[in-house]
Amino acid sequence: MSQTVRVAHSPDSDDAFMFYGLASRAVKAEGLEFVHELRDIETLNKAAVEGRYEITALSVHAYAYLHDRYLLLDSGASFGDGYGPTVVVPEGSEIRDLGGLTGKRIAIPGKWTSAALALTLRLPLHTPVVMDFKQVGEAAKRGEVDAGLVIHEGQLTSAEEGLRVVEDLGASWKARTGLPLPLGMNAVKKDLPEPLRVTLARVLAESVAYGLDHREKALDHAMAYARGLERNLADTFVGMYVNGWTRSVGVEGRAAVALFLGEAAGRGLVPSVTPEYQDC
Repeated sequence: MSQTVRVAHSPDSDDAFMFYGLASRAVKAEGLEFVHELRDIETLNKAAVEGRYEITALSVHAYAYLHDRYLLLDSGASFGDGYGPTVVVPEGSEIRDLGGLTGKRIAIPGKWTSAALALTLRLPLHTPVVMDFKQVGEAAKRGEVDAGLVIHEGQLTSAEEGLRVVEDLGASWKARTGLPLPLGMNAVKKDLPEPLRVTLARVLAESVAYGLDHREKALDHAMAYARGLERNLADTFVGMYVNGWTRSVGVEGRAAVALFLGEAAGRGLVPSVTPEYQDC
């Protein structure tokens, strides 16, 4: 009898791409049956508090609160290497830089998202307004908030939606640290037997590698989750967040995670944790 393993990730084109190997059953593990659970990232962050899924995508920010339940995986990460979540305002806004938003209302796509933490590290004094990530750009455009913190495909489409980028948080992070901005990672439940954790880490690494090695087929699969993006833009978006960092965060990626969480802990924004990983 096979064991069911619940794999939770967001219904986004980049996550769909990296899990294509598993979803297509090109990548298998004897005795394991994988069931995919698709939820937005903030919902997954909250579910991880209960340890609901054996493997789950989660925000690096959220990991600071989940380290007792999950181990990070070396494969499946989404890092912004010189780019990342963007702070946007309506095209006609007089605000020209991030400092102009001090104390202002900014729509954020979830309290525990890494984007929200990156914004607070850059702009400590602002009033966050939590909402679904799909509503952030429109809320900023309608003037319901002073600015919006845009993630996912909105990073590529904000200009055509009448929005102007005030700051790219991934670009400013890299300019300051020389490292990519850690956003999302995959994690495995800490209380699973170690042989199973090792197998799951290996299978996920194989799924990421399969997608990268069969890019066109994986992109075909990902297009069902591209939320209306044309294929060329979806390809660009996937390339931004499924790449060498996704194959393996490596030493430099782990340093970025440690720095991101360490700076946040130093300012009292998250608990102080030492990131722990499950290797293959």
